[in-house]
Amino acid sequence: MLDQIAFFGQQFTPTMISGLRIVLIGALAWAAVAFSHKLIRTFRIYISRNLEDGEEVKRIATLGRVFRYTASVLITLITGTLILGELGISVAPILGAAGVVGVAVGFGAQSLIKDYFNGFFLLLENQMRQGDVVEAGGKAGVVEEITLRYTRMRDYDGNVHFVPNGSITTVTNMTRGFAHAVVDVGVAYREDIDAALEIMRRTGAELRADPAIGPKILEDVEIVGVEKWADSAVVLRCRFKVAPIEQWTVRRQYLRRLKLAFDAAGIEIPFPHLTVYPGQLKDGSSPPLRLAVEGATQPGGTQ
Repeated sequence: MLDQIAFFGQQFTPTMISGLRIVLIGALAWAAVAFSHKLIRTFRIYISRNLEDGEEVKRIATLGRVFRYTASVLITLITGTLILGELGISVAPILGAAGVVGVAVGFGAQSLIKDYFNGFFLLLENQMRQGDVVEAGGKAGVVEEITLRYTRMRDYDGNVHFVPNGSITTVTNMTRGFAHAVVDVGVAYREDIDAALEIMRRTGAELRADPAIGPKILEDVEIVGVEKWADSAVVLRCRFKVAPIEQWTVRRQYLRRLKLAFDAAGIEIPFPHLTVYPGQLKDGSSPPLRLAVEGATQPGGTQ
């Protein structure tokens, strides 16, 4: 039997044996990638199952995606090195040359290196996670993916933005822990401010009692009061403390209900207008105000 095995082995040339080894390395690399991804996914699900905080669950999901990406890169590099060795290409000179070339390339690829460093600290410091609504790098939207290289966001119009992490200097996270739905409402100067504020408070209480919207509101409406005197309105402000990412929904529902409540109470919501006051003479009298309209017929048949 040993003679048969030896005879069978002699049928393969060194080139064929090297090719078979390359195929075996590729197959093992594919299996290693699949196994690592499954292991990371299983570990993420196991940890998330014991967490009650939704924010921590999102953070674990984001880190799981990064770990899978990192594992794929490492396995690919090792596989490439082994395949080069099978092809008879010495890896040591390549690594030595890569060190020298890396210094030169590093000066030209500083932005790329900065992307990876910034991405690492974004994840380490937990500044944003998958599913958060953020403003970063001059763009805003829902975070769909975070890698060490870039952050992918989708805005309200459905546009997808790929923001290099190196360009992110400030992250404004609008959905961390809780949010505030701030509402500014203008009423006419002749209206009773206290009555308008009371309607705002009552409407806020009714909104929180709504079975569909109420669970999204964490506290009773906070009536701030008079915010400013605008050109044609007194601006009143209030705000709601709401669950993350629900501030826009609560604000829209409150404005809809408040418009109906103001209409029912006869409270005027002003629109931009201009009031003209005629001047007075020195004796205190005011001359009649006449508006001459081009083409209009004046008394007596003249134009």
